[in-house]
Amino acid sequence: MKRTYIRFRCSLFEKKLLRIKAKKSGLSVSEYCRRAAFGDKIIERLTEEQIDIYKMLIKYAVNFKLIGNMFRKRNPKLAEEVTKLAEEIRDHLYNFKK
Repeated sequence: MKRTYIRFRCSLFEKKLLRIKAKKSGLSVSEYCRRAAFGDKIIERLTEEQIDIYKMLIKYAVNFKLIGNMFRKRNPKLAEEVTKLAEEIRDHLYNFKK
């Protein structure tokens, strides 16, 4: 049980930065400062957008593996699958430009 307080001075900018980093890590400011002080690993949580991008990359990895298997087996659908995947990647890249 935590009963003792430790206080330290910081600038307004530093305080805001600590709050932002703590929030991104899913921790309270106190827990973030404790972990930082003891050199513990602090892992930033992923945003919903980052999770969506990660899922999309997993999908692409699977697709490329399937294409590699088709190529190895000389599957005639290879060109069609490559074209389809290239168009999907192009569409996603276009959305990043917006």
